[in-house]
Amino acid sequence: MRIAIHHRPGSFSDRWIEYCKLNKIEFGLVNCYASDIVKVMDDYDALLWHFHQGSRKDVLFAKQLFYSLETAGKKVFPDFHTSWHFDDKLGQKYLLEAAKAPLVPSYAFYEKREALEWVEETDYPKVFKLRRGSGSDHVRLVRNKREARRLVKKAFGSGFKQYDAFTNLKERVRKFRVGKAGVKDVLKGVVRLGYTTDFARVIGNERGYIYFQDFIPDNDHDLRINVVNGKAFAVRREVRKDDFRASGSGYPKFEKHYFPDEVISIAQEVAKNLKLQAVAFDFLRHKGSFVIAELSYAFCDMTNKCTGYWDEDGKWHPGEFHEEDWMIECLLNHTYEKSLPDNILNDPGSALPYSR
Repeated sequence: MRIAIHHRPGSFSDRWIEYCKLNKIEFGLVNCYASDIVKVMDDYDALLWHFHQGSRKDVLFAKQLFYSLETAGKKVFPDFHTSWHFDDKLGQKYLLEAAKAPLVPSYAFYEKREALEWVEETDYPKVFKLRRGSGSDHVRLVRNKREARRLVKKAFGSGFKQYDAFTNLKERVRKFRVGKAGVKDVLKGVVRLGYTTDFARVIGNERGYIYFQDFIPDNDHDLRINVVNGKAFAVRREVRKDDFRASGSGYPKFEKHYFPDEVISIAQEVAKNLKLQAVAFDFLRHKGSFVIAELSYAFCDMTNKCTGYWDEDGKWHPGEFHEEDWMIECLLNHTYEKSLPDNILNDPGSALPYSR
């Protein structure tokens, strides 16, 4: 198999290139932004590209390119099952509900009247989210009807900016206070108060829908369980000070004893049933069970701090590893793909009992 890699420094591709060289796998670097990329792929059997949710170019066409190549018989990472719901919390809601996976109770509305009726009837607090965003961007706690009504009116009016300069500055100040950012970072945030990002200009405001999740109390952390080609590794993320959000907090823990076998097993089962080559699940505790808040195929590489990983059978393997290697191996060997059951969406009754 000859592999094509789109290289973006600082992404999965750094290790992909190293792995191919170490294992004498034939590969070439390609430019997925090139107009003739489909023609270029005639010389390759597979494509790997760690595209980014914050790149205006990637958001415009990356998924469409992958789906087209996959339709033409090419192996790709990420493939359709893995990437179609990337950075799309609405898509994740429907996917997890259809799979009968343990999702945080979630609510989506596409009509202002229906949203306002729900606002008057539901209990609070609720968590408001936009469909796009990572690191707790565009996530806020809604404490009462008044706040919820205001958000609904904005959602079906002017909409929400992709880039919130004031919130971005607050986050930079927070990181500066805890020693995770410098003065230059804060000054950059101040300068950005005067202009938006290229991504925000191209994508435009989020509007025409509103999305809420139940607030899950008494969680001082979340568990990010990553599953790649059936193998799992994890990070526990403490919530921010005087906040309810853990994503992007900068307070990780990696030791094995923080992760119950139950949550590892659930993550592996859901990933297998949904045919995901790679995924990061964010889990919370709710009424004694683990529930998923979000998922993503792309995640920060923190494996140099992980103390080990769980294999497909749940056995713990201490020591260092590279999850990017598993991404290539799932294309080369397809062992994980062959072990998958039929698509559970064709037989909803076959969904596994995730809650124990």
